[in-house]
Amino acid sequence: MGGFFGAVTNGRSAVLDVFFGTDYHSHLGTSSAGMAFWDSEKGFSRAIHNIKNTPFRTKFENNLHEFSGCSGIGCVSDTDPQPLLVRSHLGVYAIMTLGIINNAEKLIEEQFSCKGVQFMSMSSGKVNCSELVAALINKARTFEEGISKAQELIDGSMSIVILTEGGQLIAARDAMGRTPIHVGRSDDGFCVSFESFAYEKLGYADYKELGPGEIDVISPDDCRVLKEAGKDMKICAFLWSYYGYPNSNYEGTNVEVMRYRNGEVMARNEIVNGNLPKVDCVAGVPDSGIPHAIGYANKSGKPFARPFVKYTPTWPRSFMPDNQQVRNQVAKMKQLPVRELIEGKKLLFVDDSIVRGTQLRETVEFLYDSGAQEVHMRSACPPIMYACKYLNFSRGNSDMDLLARRVIQELEGDEGQKHLDEYADGTTERGKCMLSAICEKFGFDSLGYQSLDGLLEAIGIDRDKICTYCWTGKE
Repeated sequence: MGGFFGAVTNGRSAVLDVFFGTDYHSHLGTSSAGMAFWDSEKGFSRAIHNIKNTPFRTKFENNLHEFSGCSGIGCVSDTDPQPLLVRSHLGVYAIMTLGIINNAEKLIEEQFSCKGVQFMSMSSGKVNCSELVAALINKARTFEEGISKAQELIDGSMSIVILTEGGQLIAARDAMGRTPIHVGRSDDGFCVSFESFAYEKLGYADYKELGPGEIDVISPDDCRVLKEAGKDMKICAFLWSYYGYPNSNYEGTNVEVMRYRNGEVMARNEIVNGNLPKVDCVAGVPDSGIPHAIGYANKSGKPFARPFVKYTPTWPRSFMPDNQQVRNQVAKMKQLPVRELIEGKKLLFVDDSIVRGTQLRETVEFLYDSGAQEVHMRSACPPIMYACKYLNFSRGNSDMDLLARRVIQELEGDEGQKHLDEYADGTTERGKCMLSAICEKFGFDSLGYQSLDGLLEAIGIDRDKICTYCWTGKE
């Protein structure tokens, strides 16, 4: 994933706004980060840093004296370094993007068919996505035309923020609105932001949320629509269940409120179906599983507790290291038991999702080694059956990287892959077999997944506007 922030002000430096606004997106990216500013006298300035082992704020605070200008953009990313500076017939501009280009190689080859086109190569040999998007935009006469064409050509998703020569911002939300773009307004300017909460402390108030495919040009005094929003939307459900910060809002629904409601719906359904286990307490797998667990505890009448905590002051997020063995070791080092709440207890844990199951076994063994009598697991999402095509939450080399698909293959071979809908439903015979197999594999006393209907009920917006591809495989 990734996050971004931009600001344009009327005569006041935008440097600190962009610095703090971008820093508030650090939960969305742990690979690289960058900022770019435009100054009417000095032109563009930019810095990009690797943030794999150092927080954004620490990396960039020494650069602040180098920046100046009344407009700027910043981003954190789990993918390519950005923002990039581009010079074309459209002028000099800085660009940052958020999304995935599934047909990148095809688009690159099409660019090569035009004589004289070349791209800078990253160390992996791949082309930076933002550079490819810029190349597509530069084929057109205007930014509006170029952005629209680029989004039309891209198979995947693509939101774009541009800082122009002259200090304007151009914000373009993904054609299907899979990721958000919020606009805030202050007494002397505007800002654009992935997260709605990122600008409140900086003196901006909610102004608008761009619609799917909408393109706006933003100056200190005006936010003008260049391209009207489309009618169809497929916003990512994981924004609420996992990615979003607790006080963020998307399409009018708060993240923390949704997670409480999601846990309540899970518990309600288990009570109705007679599946609620007898446990001593309900706990969340830190950190994003906690609010789902609070909702579950409130509805079930079971006390909420924190039987283990994560030591985070010196450890970044555990999926950050490239090496799987290192990731597993980091995850193990971060888990600290509260033995008084574990020994002899029957525990029910709620996690935000179960994707590959890489760390599940270690977590369960850790709890039993700490004296747990029983460990029950609940996933706040349905079983993930398809790798994401639009963002990078469940993205992998194969659908078989996903725990549910691997277990189905073990149970029934290729025949099982024809019955994914049945396996996703825990009330069917195939669904019960999958749950039992995962319990046996990981040592759970019971396992339950939130239903798709339950998740959509908790989000609370029109379900046709929510992307559920990773569960259903349907566009």
